[in-house]
Amino acid sequence: VRVQESGGGLVQAGGSLGLSCEASGLISSVDFMAWYRQGPGMERELVARIFNDGHTNYANSVKDRFIISSDNSKSTVYLQMNSLKPEDTAVYLCYASIRMTQLSTPRDYWGQGTQVTVSS
Repeated sequence: VRVQESGGGLVQAGGSLGLSCEASGLISSVDFMAWYRQGPGMERELVARIFNDGHTNYANSVKDRFIISSDNSKSTVYLQMNSLKPEDTAVYLCYASIRMTQLSTPRDYWGQGTQVTVSS
């Protein structure tokens, strides 16, 4: 199983940026996918999560600014980031909880991360 992010880059404060992440390989089902981020000298934190029934969770710091969505048929998750702030600068990592067979225990898979830099 491979989890690959795309998107990211440099944007000015107040701007928008979109990220996408696709899980590929031997996948029976995806329980949920999520975006985490890790800023310089910071611990990794959950940004947003989406379950296969469409239910979502957001960190308070991004609520009302970021939108997570998914395409279950493609095992892909998206993160639309609006009204970006310098404190959103971080490496954004994609996470997927994946079952390789219908009855298997879900396993954790991580992408390598993509840099998002917001200039003031």
